[in-house]
Amino acid sequence: MAGWSTQDIPAQTGRVAVVTGANSGLGLATSRELARAGARVVMGCRDAGRGAAALLKVRDEQPQADVTCEALDLASLASVRDFAGRVPSTYGGVDLLVNNAGVMAIPRATTADGFEMQLGTNHLGHFALTGLLLPWMTDRAGSRVVTVSSTAHKPGRIDFDDLMGERSYKKWGAYSQSKLANLLFAFELQRRLAAAGKATISVAAHPGYAATNLQAVGPQQEGNRLMGLLMTLGNRLFAQSDEAGALPSLYAATAPDVEGGEYFGPSGFQESRGAPKRVDSRPRSKDTEVAARLWQVSEELTGVRYA
Repeated sequence: MAGWSTQDIPAQTGRVAVVTGANSGLGLATSRELARAGARVVMGCRDAGRGAAALLKVRDEQPQADVTCEALDLASLASVRDFAGRVPSTYGGVDLLVNNAGVMAIPRATTADGFEMQLGTNHLGHFALTGLLLPWMTDRAGSRVVTVSSTAHKPGRIDFDDLMGERSYKKWGAYSQSKLANLLFAFELQRRLAAAGKATISVAAHPGYAATNLQAVGPQQEGNRLMGLLMTLGNRLFAQSDEAGALPSLYAATAPDVEGGEYFGPSGFQESRGAPKRVDSRPRSKDTEVAARLWQVSEELTGVRYA
């Protein structure tokens, strides 16, 4: 896949693609390229105003794009359920789900349901959304679930004794835990789909070091202007574009040679930038006992049980 680019995306005509966190950054880039390839794209956006602006950007670049914006807040199970109830009835099913939305290294906060915000948004919201949409995917040929993780999963650990960081909270530790949870979920979902004989596959991807607005949100919420400036400067000097960062997700979502349980990231130095390739993850992301326990806990917390 050396040199793979958006020009290599196969035609997606007739496919319905759902992309979370689509109002900016990786989600917007992913939505735009899937629409360019002919997919009917549903952009899941938390902020209605920013979602509408993102939709206009896609349509300005591609007037013929079949793309819509739907309200989706991964930090609210009510919003997730509402979205999952609307989408299948409106679009007739889902061929591709890209679990992209996320928050990174923010001061401790909680979701509408009382979950620690990073785990609640990055993992639990997507766990619930996938479970609710999956019945509308498994009878569709070539359907895929792509879950976006990060190299930040590497130091991560699932702390079942303090999953929500109520006793001790470190913003980067909570982020790493949520990104490890993304991989544990993606790999466990693939094992369960295969065991059930389903054709739908589950894969994962990470963007490397991509310039998005995620890096600045934490410092902004803390009121740390200096750190915010440093993050912005780092993006300008070292990060690849959000368009380049979206390539691993796009490859995972569309390339014909992708198999369930695979993980894709940039091919450059320390997987920070470059064309997509198959990459490996830390052994703890493949721990089946931890994955099964996290799955059970996630079902209990969200109330979403996979058939």
